[in-house]
Amino acid sequence: MNPFVAWLTRRGISVWGSRVLAVRGRKSGAWRTTPVNVLTLDGERYLVAPRGHVQWTHNMRAAGGGRLLLGKHVEEFTAAEVADDDKPAVLRAYLKRWKAEVGVFFDEVGPDSSDDDLRRIAPDHPVFRITSAG
Repeated sequence: MNPFVAWLTRRGISVWGSRVLAVRGRKSGAWRTTPVNVLTLDGERYLVAPRGHVQWTHNMRAAGGGRLLLGKHVEEFTAAEVADDDKPAVLRAYLKRWKAEVGVFFDEVGPDSSDDDLRRIAPDHPVFRITSAG
């Protein structure tokens, strides 16, 4: 994410759904943070990992949830990982919104790609459906 967008998000200004994700480390138990884009699609909210299987995705699987921060506002949530076969619509919507920022990580697949292409890359991009715990 653009460092300026992350800076704004930490100060309470969301740019296109930006938040700071806080999730407990699976080994240390310490809170780890990273900027993310929250996607809303058909009334559900999702976190997509454009860079693939990274530390926050491993921690999310272990913790089953975390916190979304926007300035001083904190939202606790639970997370459920989305099955690969259910990802195409989510990945398409994510790429429609943020392809300019993250398209390079999607192996030349974009929002206009076929469902088959989106299914092909789905295993490389974890997606979590998040539900507010508060």
